Amino acid sequence: MVADEKITELEGRIGYTFHDRELLKLALTHSSYSNELKINRYGNYERLEFLGDAVLELMSSQFFYKEYPEMSEGELTRLRSSIVCEMALASCARQIGLQDYILLGKGEEGTGGRARDSIISDVLEAVLGALYLDGGFDTANEFVLKYVLTDLDHKKLFYDAKTILQELMQKEGKELVYELVGESGPDHDKRFRVSAVVDGTTEGTGEGKSKKAAEQMAAYEVLLKENK
Repeated sequence: MVADEKITELEGRIGYTFHDRELLKLALTHSSYSNELKINRYGNYERLEFLGDAVLELMSSQFFYKEYPEMSEGELTRLRSSIVCEMALASCARQIGLQDYILLGKGEEGTGGRARDSIISDVLEAVLGALYLDGGFDTANEFVLKYVLTDLDHKKLFYDAKTILQELMQKEGKELVYELVGESGPDHDKRFRVSAVVDGTTEGTGEGKSKKAAEQMAAYEVLLKENK
């Protein structure tokens, strides 16, 4: 399991000391690790992730409901979806350095699991679930406000970049296409490079672990130019 000094280090990063450290250790344990050690079938973060997902939905919904009284239900749903999507949560987790503390099996480690958005975002939700059980609503909500619901203008621009750019190009009567210009890395850990081409001219480029992520980065680069 995670060494006590590593747990102390992580507690320092998230700003909370657990009463029950086993909850935090469990939140960091991937099923591949527990399977290798033949820990019981619930000896991984999946149940805590289930709880954390529900806690995050409630807390983010409450926040957006209060902060954006002019938004309709549909607009609030789209905003919440963009801010707490897998890619966004993985980004938040990396800001904490959470990926450095995940317990992975050798196979999962060898295939790049520590860098995978799906795993990192799940662990963030599991840690939130652990915080909720150990410290209650206020502790969990403080974590969400501090690490997830921050810098929203930037995040909305980034995570809605493709939609915003498409609407802008349509309004200006310009043609927007995305072109795959490169791939690198092994099959299990590929990176894609994409260009955003406006009326035949490359206006932005982006890289990511999926074509969609690379397109998002390229669109964001174009928007930053547009906003200068």
